[in-house]
Amino acid sequence: MVNDKDFAFAGLLPDVVINAIESLGIYPSSGLLPLNSYENRVYQFRCDEGRRYVAKFYRPHRWSNAQIEEEHLFSQQLLDDEVPVVAPLRISDNTLHEFEGYRFAVFPSIGGRAFEPNDLDDLERLGRQIGRLHQVGKKSSFKARESLDIQRLLTESIDELRRSQLLPEELQAAFWAILSPLADKLQTFAWDSLAYQRLHGDCHIGNVLQYDTELTFVDLDDCRMGPAVQDLWMMLNGSREDQTCQLDALIEGYQDFCDFDKKEIAFIEPLRGFRLIHYMAWLSKRWQDSAFQRAFPWFSEARYWESQILALKEQRAALDEAPIKLGY
Repeated sequence: MVNDKDFAFAGLLPDVVINAIESLGIYPSSGLLPLNSYENRVYQFRCDEGRRYVAKFYRPHRWSNAQIEEEHLFSQQLLDDEVPVVAPLRISDNTLHEFEGYRFAVFPSIGGRAFEPNDLDDLERLGRQIGRLHQVGKKSSFKARESLDIQRLLTESIDELRRSQLLPEELQAAFWAILSPLADKLQTFAWDSLAYQRLHGDCHIGNVLQYDTELTFVDLDDCRMGPAVQDLWMMLNGSREDQTCQLDALIEGYQDFCDFDKKEIAFIEPLRGFRLIHYMAWLSKRWQDSAFQRAFPWFSEARYWESQILALKEQRAALDEAPIKLGY
């Protein structure tokens, strides 16, 4: 593995990427097109046989080999059950490879665009696909990958934000005056009452590609054990009325393949609150990565933190509202 003293991708130069790919007997004939990924480094290319591939180089020290291989196994099990998902290619009987200390995998490059639901019928169709994914997910459990341990992850996120040098001094009192009670409230929810299963883990519209009428899941990098609602709530947006209709449509499709426990609806706003905090901590933790500074320059600006204080206040208020009620 790359030495801990080296910054994650400092040594991942273009020649290293090319040589790593060629070590598998795949010979790029085009340039490397960086894709929109920050946690890892992902490149699309065309090989000398005309096929298109995607090479994904995993961030050093984030996941163990066993955790990555479990992700790969899950994606293959989904494919075996005809759930559309992009899974890594098995080359020389392995899906995970290593070159000069960097672990990587090669995937087929598929066509499509980010899924943009136009109506409730589209959301019902998406709900069916998530239900199919969960139907496979319930057949086994992850042994090496993490669970969505909100209490532990929340504590780690708050510790990271307290260490951060990016929160302006003049905003610290206001920021912590709202974040602390929000975090305290999140700790009071009965997370242990939820049934956990294998999930996509980061199931938002950007991780669903559409080609003609087929929807394909991509990027299982955050797959983990967690409650079913974690793969549903990020599809909701707009007013409460809008979100109620959207959730109705998603779950109507979902239940064609999986039962849904309605009590999980009460955890939608807590999960949204957790993600709000966790996202800030993630950006802070990765800030020394130049890719993050280029992509999120506003993170170090006072106006961003001012907007977050407002968002935290709104989220704290949302936790006191009654959960969405389904129409059926």
